[in-house]
Amino acid sequence: MKKIFLGIALSLVVLQGCKKDDDEVDETVVLTVEEQNTYDDAAATKFMEDHYFNSKGLIVAFDSTTDTDDANPKLSSYPHEKLPSGVIYIKRTGAQPEPGKDIGSTDVISLFQVTKSYVSSKTNDIISFGGESTFIDNVLGSGVPTSETPYFYVKQSILDKYNTANGTNHGRSFYEIEGLQEGLKYFKSYDNLNPATDYNLQGVIIVPSRAAFGRENNVYSYMNRSFVFNFQVYNSRARVLPGEN
Repeated sequence: MKKIFLGIALSLVVLQGCKKDDDEVDETVVLTVEEQNTYDDAAATKFMEDHYFNSKGLIVAFDSTTDTDDANPKLSSYPHEKLPSGVIYIKRTGAQPEPGKDIGSTDVISLFQVTKSYVSSKTNDIISFGGESTFIDNVLGSGVPTSETPYFYVKQSILDKYNTANGTNHGRSFYEIEGLQEGLKYFKSYDNLNPATDYNLQGVIIVPSRAAFGRENNVYSYMNRSFVFNFQVYNSRARVLPGEN
């Protein structure tokens, strides 16, 4: 009989312990704007330490299980600039068009890219990019440059159509990534490079969340996310306004 009562008592203890575990809710860390900015900057710095360009300019993560890639220069070892907005850009030597064409703020651009988005977070006191999400990948995707780039310049017709359909009044920032616009000013485009031409990526633009969409609603639902644009501009040309708007 004692064994039966002891078994019941132990069962109750276990059940109470399980109930306590079920009642506990993981605490979500909500960063202030200043903390978010600090996290984004630290994560971008670590990203440049942990990645390198392969022979075609594609960003690759160092493999911690082997030393075969240790000879590759880190992204951080390349000449790079950090703009007041927090945007960082790196231009690969030997991968720029000569002389190239300036990229206007309303231009139609043809962009070959592998672009990913990340959330900055801290694990074991180390701040890094996590929650990787592929924004656009022309290498694994179509294999040809992207010709519609509303995140660079959204046509007014597209914006009007969205607002009409959804009863909203969003401005251009609902689609456009300001940090990309800013970073591309430091690059030039090729002159109508054949889309079938194999890529040789020009470099990278790292856009912290504050220079992307920050905490604002946007068409991509990418809030508090940084972007890494690894790209080559195959062509740019002046947009015919208002016809192409």
